[in-house]
Amino acid sequence: MKQIFPVLLLLAAPAMAQETQYQQPPAAIRDLLLAAPTPRVSVAGDGSVLAILAVQDFPTVAELSQPELRLAGLRLNPRTNGPSRVSYAVGMQFKRLPSGAETPVQGLPAQARISSPSWSPDNQHLAFTLTTLGADGAPGRIELWVAAVATNTARRLLATPLNDVFGNSFEWVSDSQTLLARTVPAGRGAAPAADATPTGPAVQETGSGKKSGARTYQDLLKNPADERLFEYYATSQLVKVKLADGSAQPLGQPGVLRTASPSPDGRFVLVRAVHRPYSYTLPVSGFAQRVDVLYLTSGSLAKTIADLPLADNVPTNFDAVPTGPRDHGWRTDAPATVYYAEAQDGGDPKTKAAVRDKVFLLAAPFAGPAQELAALPLRYAGMTWGTDHLALVDGYRWADRHETTWRLDPAAPGQPLAVLFDGSSQDTYHNPGTPATRRNAQGRAVLRLGQGGQAIYLSGQGASPEGDRPFVDELNLTTQKTTRLWRSEAPYYEVPAAIFEGKKGKLELLTRRETAAQTPNYYLRELGKKGQPLALTHFANPYAKFGGSFRKQVLHYKRADGVALTANLYLPPNYQKTDGPLPTLMEAYPVEFKDKANAGQVSGSPHTFTRVSWASPVYWVTQGYAVLENATVPIVGEGSAEPNDTYTEQLVSSAKAAIDEGARLGVVDANRVAVMGHSYGAFMTANLLAHSNLFKAGIARSGAYNRTLTPYGFQGEERTYWQAKGVYDAMSPFNFADKIKTPILLIHGEADNNSGTFPIQSERFYAALKGQGATVRYVVLPAEAHSYAARENLLHMLWEMDSWLNKYVKAPAPAVAN
Repeated sequence: MKQIFPVLLLLAAPAMAQETQYQQPPAAIRDLLLAAPTPRVSVAGDGSVLAILAVQDFPTVAELSQPELRLAGLRLNPRTNGPSRVSYAVGMQFKRLPSGAETPVQGLPAQARISSPSWSPDNQHLAFTLTTLGADGAPGRIELWVAAVATNTARRLLATPLNDVFGNSFEWVSDSQTLLARTVPAGRGAAPAADATPTGPAVQETGSGKKSGARTYQDLLKNPADERLFEYYATSQLVKVKLADGSAQPLGQPGVLRTASPSPDGRFVLVRAVHRPYSYTLPVSGFAQRVDVLYLTSGSLAKTIADLPLADNVPTNFDAVPTGPRDHGWRTDAPATVYYAEAQDGGDPKTKAAVRDKVFLLAAPFAGPAQELAALPLRYAGMTWGTDHLALVDGYRWADRHETTWRLDPAAPGQPLAVLFDGSSQDTYHNPGTPATRRNAQGRAVLRLGQGGQAIYLSGQGASPEGDRPFVDELNLTTQKTTRLWRSEAPYYEVPAAIFEGKKGKLELLTRRETAAQTPNYYLRELGKKGQPLALTHFANPYAKFGGSFRKQVLHYKRADGVALTANLYLPPNYQKTDGPLPTLMEAYPVEFKDKANAGQVSGSPHTFTRVSWASPVYWVTQGYAVLENATVPIVGEGSAEPNDTYTEQLVSSAKAAIDEGARLGVVDANRVAVMGHSYGAFMTANLLAHSNLFKAGIARSGAYNRTLTPYGFQGEERTYWQAKGVYDAMSPFNFADKIKTPILLIHGEADNNSGTFPIQSERFYAALKGQGATVRYVVLPAEAHSYAARENLLHMLWEMDSWLNKYVKAPAPAVAN
């Protein structure tokens, strides 16, 4: 029998509740949503093979409504023992580069659900997971599969199902003949039953006097029954799997294993395991955990690196961290050396400290004390390894968005750090780019070096006043001279995907190229050499039958305080200037900045291909609207001022500037503009309706509207409610429900999993608006999380939005005289 999932509607003026069946938007909107998805690609580490993965279409609401457990910040499907919401690939082809044919991989089941592709270090095999969902109560499973490049065939490698609760449930060993996998333990038995009758209340208590605030998390453990379920589904057995025959050897004992990674030399395994006590206020990332090194041959313990307590006393600042060792990993350019960071300021960025973090090394056989590698004045943000004498370490400070990259010599621990890059993370015009890496013989990422080891390569987005122009540079570390090897040129928008060493010893650059009229495809060129690149893929334009592309223009304008702004203007395909101003839909998402100049920097490109996602406002050009998409709304606080101190003023000023610019161009009817947003954009939408009369209607999806429900910070705000009560209150549109007279459509996923945007945010906001006599409609989409996915829900959402815009913006009823 076909299942029917009604959409819950709550309406005001007059107030009533009802369920309705799914509706369809106009055909032009429907067809744009359902246009064929563009394939994904995965390239072998040496650039020899491209795997082309056909992408799953939108799942049905029945598929989305599979059983789901919400435990410790995780969402898992008890039928598969893996994540409950996955975007799968459904087919696979191999293309030998540069000019081989695209050959379908044989041996896959008819309805394959592929995820997590991973190339072997020798680039001869692609391992991946294949999921069977199960039906009518039958169990599903997640299996480890492998595809061979030489034969274009795939096979199941391991008979035992994987435990993919934490993701990344397998990893190649450096010999390319072995994999490590986390599996469902043999003989696990049935899942623990929920308590039919509670044996007592769930109790939490504190009395230490030590402050231990926590941000607003979803899907936490609530009681002992949840703890038992979490342990049942999260417990896995680590096994060593042979590529030749799929035979598996257990390593160690079953446990709640979050990660398991082999050392580059294949002798050890670094295991991170969660253990009790658990928390009812933190997700699994904050649970107590032990970090061990095991012998890969036997699974026996080589060394316990750390046993860390529950991280329930970490300050709520964005760059606060737990005390003790953290961020353990294998040094990628050494046989078996563990590295990690440790806070020197108690983990509190408000504490004055000359040294924030230290980085330590511990080499096999892990017998002596760890060796200090570097002392950082900023919070540690990551390592990029290169050689015995070259590594890069990153640090950051949230308060002023400062970031630094240092160069160091791993063979000379404790030596002063040499600054390589230093600046603001928000100054995109001067971003030097990200160091390029290559996969070494062990399959690990290390710095790609040139000029006899004296140079590194950098790739970046290339932000500029004319828009993003991605680039590849060569930087000589001795002379500090930078040479530009390649830059994206109009009319293309081209992004570096990988750098390889070609057969002739020349470096080759793989890029993804697109134009405003051409869908993204992949190209290959010799780096630094002019001429046309070689096209590797020929993905079809999904909008060919609609004309192939959209009319897009990047607008540049300023708001009243002089901050430069941009927006993407889309117009109906047959629009003529003589048609005059149009009803308009504006979409935006505010971003916090600490500097006006950085806030006004241009991002994006006029040359990108517009792929209309489910969340896009661009659908409405098909219905005769002008669309202002991604209108920038920077919220700036310079010096000691915080951005949100003047949030509403900057919000309204930015929106007015966008409307004024569209009206100046003669395409926007300033009297018929709607505003929409998702998540923090929904919060923006409600505030604009509360604090201005600029709009005829608003559409707010999956937002938060009462900031007292996120008292330990939100978005870019790290102050607590008790530190900035006035800011929290002034920014909460819930407090101004009596001021909102503009019709507002609220949409929320029934199963929202985003921090802070619990469905109760929309429920209570709707109740407040209804109580104040507002014109409001509240739609709850069944089974949807923060990002919507099901075909039926998306089509209905678009119908709701289109109906709302037609009713209140496109042809609004004449005002009734008082």
